[in-house]
Amino acid sequence: MSNFKTFQVFPNIPESLKFLEVLSMNFWWSWKRDASELFRRIDPYTWDKSGRNPIVFLTQIPQQRLEQIATDNSYLAHLKEVEEEFNFRVQREIQNPYSPFKPNETIAYFSMEFGIHESLPLFAGGLGILAGDHLKSASDMEIPLTGIGLLFRRGYFRQVLSPDGMQQEEYPETDYYHLPITRALDQTGKELRIRVDGPDGLIQADVWRINVGRVRLYLLDTNLFENPPLIRNITANLYAGDAKTRLSQEVLLGIGGMRALEALGIYPKVCHMNEGHCAFCGLERLAQVISKYGVDFKTAMEIVPRITVFTTHTPVAAGHDEFNADHVLPVLKPFTEIFNLPVEDILALGQINGPDLKQPVSMFVLAMHLSQFRNGVSELHGKTARHMWAHVWPGIPSDEVPISHITNGIHISSFISPEYAILFDRYLGPDWYMASRIQQNIYRIENIPDEELWWAHELNRARLINFCRNRMVSRFKRQNAPMKTIEEAETILDNDVLTIGFARRFATYKRADLLLKDPIRLSSMLGSEDRPVQFIFSGKAHPKDNEGKEIIRRLIEFSRSHLAKNRIIFLEDYDMNVARFLVQGADAWLNTPRRPFEACGTSGMKAAINGVINISILDGWWYEGYSDSAGWAIGHGDVYTDSNYQDIIESQALYNVLENDVIPTFYNRKSGDVSPLWLNRMKVSMKLIMSRFCSMKMIDEYDRKFYATAAMRHDELLAENAREAADIARRVRRYRLLWNQIKVEMPERERSGSFKVGESFKITSKVTLGELLPEDVEVELYYGPIKLVENLESGQTETMSVRENIGNGVYLFECNLACKYSGRFGFTVRVKPRGDERLKTTPYMITWA
Repeated sequence: MSNFKTFQVFPNIPESLKFLEVLSMNFWWSWKRDASELFRRIDPYTWDKSGRNPIVFLTQIPQQRLEQIATDNSYLAHLKEVEEEFNFRVQREIQNPYSPFKPNETIAYFSMEFGIHESLPLFAGGLGILAGDHLKSASDMEIPLTGIGLLFRRGYFRQVLSPDGMQQEEYPETDYYHLPITRALDQTGKELRIRVDGPDGLIQADVWRINVGRVRLYLLDTNLFENPPLIRNITANLYAGDAKTRLSQEVLLGIGGMRALEALGIYPKVCHMNEGHCAFCGLERLAQVISKYGVDFKTAMEIVPRITVFTTHTPVAAGHDEFNADHVLPVLKPFTEIFNLPVEDILALGQINGPDLKQPVSMFVLAMHLSQFRNGVSELHGKTARHMWAHVWPGIPSDEVPISHITNGIHISSFISPEYAILFDRYLGPDWYMASRIQQNIYRIENIPDEELWWAHELNRARLINFCRNRMVSRFKRQNAPMKTIEEAETILDNDVLTIGFARRFATYKRADLLLKDPIRLSSMLGSEDRPVQFIFSGKAHPKDNEGKEIIRRLIEFSRSHLAKNRIIFLEDYDMNVARFLVQGADAWLNTPRRPFEACGTSGMKAAINGVINISILDGWWYEGYSDSAGWAIGHGDVYTDSNYQDIIESQALYNVLENDVIPTFYNRKSGDVSPLWLNRMKVSMKLIMSRFCSMKMIDEYDRKFYATAAMRHDELLAENAREAADIARRVRRYRLLWNQIKVEMPERERSGSFKVGESFKITSKVTLGELLPEDVEVELYYGPIKLVENLESGQTETMSVRENIGNGVYLFECNLACKYSGRFGFTVRVKPRGDERLKTTPYMITWA
């Protein structure tokens, strides 16, 4: 039957429960325990069965049950408390006279994926969960932020395991009508639709709105009858397989996202690109600045990057998107008129040595050119990114490459177990989730009695094991496994055994199979009579990653062997819900990446806030967070050239730390049923996350380092018809014209021989500036220890001043150098443009002696 019309029926919510409809339309409930409890109290079984989706849940509750709770005084009192908090946290108007953001001004946060809750499947992994945590914390901290993404019909895939353990993928359609989304309206009150030129022609997209606490998340959707099938499929699957569709997604996200904001009447003061997927937003922003303020392209290029943030998550160059120049040209051609530039010059913004029609367009390079505030997502990742992209800034030492770091953090309220939340309420106070701002809360963790902490932890572990049994039974039933297998699954794992979790994306560099390198040694740990250990694995391999799929298959194969002793399982279809059970219920958390390929690794943070102790390679966040009192390190943070040799060495290190440290500490219970050494590590882990690795601290750092500065620069650069920006553009043109006149002679020191600590000496250098003047440049002495021939490490700088104008554009510069440390040192002189950080790190504008 094809000829029919549709209508939809909604539940008839009693008047006293009307707030439930309001609450169901805002994901604030997902991280507020008392709010989600309002739904669960109505019918716990249906709540779980609905996937904890309030929209679906309310449609499944019988009218009789709604009428019943509408007169339940206890429930209504609970509802009133939540409603009052919602009105204060979400609805209250913010007035902060000290903020650089005026009312209705915002930060636009672009991301290809957002992991807010499992009922909204718009994420594939850590990048999306981080983006979701970013929105939640911005709401909690009243940071004016607006999210922009894409509304994928099928989101990320569901993992289905075959009987032999091979991963298969299913792509269920997301039911928009049972999500808390509404159509976004333009400034005239009409449903918003935007248009963008893509590589395959015109793209039309509707815009939807989702409420995440105070934050509005706008999602673009091409699934329209007016679009041809090729265009409709742009938002079909997250991270489309073919390059052209992927390009179309990134064009829609960046250019379409900026156009959607403009149509909504939102002109962001600051744009934040969460990975290079979003880089096209910078091009559209240039066009909007040119159109709105009447400036030329070069002036706009001195404005837009200075008010743009770019976060990179990928520690491997091959992981950054690149697109064929021929595919990108149709996207860029509409900009030629407003930019007053040939399309080749626009193309060059995404190329290292452009313009070149044969060279691909790098989304990282495009994002880099269109931003000033750039960061990796951990200290080690920042260092890796600076080294990896040093060639983009030729002549600049890798440790000065303008990519800083802000370490990721987790949204604690989204991942803390209910039992720990109750303990925190009792012993830390009701604002415990603000711990990074209320430092005394962190130290109050010591006030939690050991017995109560361990009791809560054992409840979490028991809930995890019960969850594992139910999942395994469901899987085996679906696979038509023998009844014996199903019955064994009903009792698999042990509530009193040391339980170690490993859950993440199954990329090969994460080495989920490192534990299997010596199966006999592993088996002896699993089968120990007095101190056994059990492992729970979960995770998805990318659909095209056959090596990752093979690792999953081998793990499952081993779990079925006699060597596994029924103490290793693999949980199917890893998602936010599975992750929550694992990070809350395991005793320890295993992480075995091949350093330095783990950009951050936030799953270990989610475990640690729940008192789950980390056992990890010193990579990502653990490089910063590790201490003997917080957990265990596998190896010493070495980097190897032979990966096979590395795997052998580090697998042995893993077995050693398990046998000699982890297992004995867990079972050391001479004083009773609780291991004091284990409990101490649990408390240290919790304090570590609250103080240093929560998303509130992360957002604070973004705000302090990037957002506030960029917002102030926005006002300064655009004041008086963008006078300052125009001045900078003129200076840059002058530098480009005259920079090749600069020559620097090797510096001379005025004293020969050696020196002692505390002494100083004068250094001079002749510098030819040509038509440039000393006030145009910064002349610096660059010095540092020499450890290898022609290798000056950890360079430092001293500013040199003009001692003499020799004439004909030649100047003698000088400075004093103090001898602070013993050793062998080298020094040289360099010249850079004078100005802000962006100007001083302009590629190809640095001259050395």
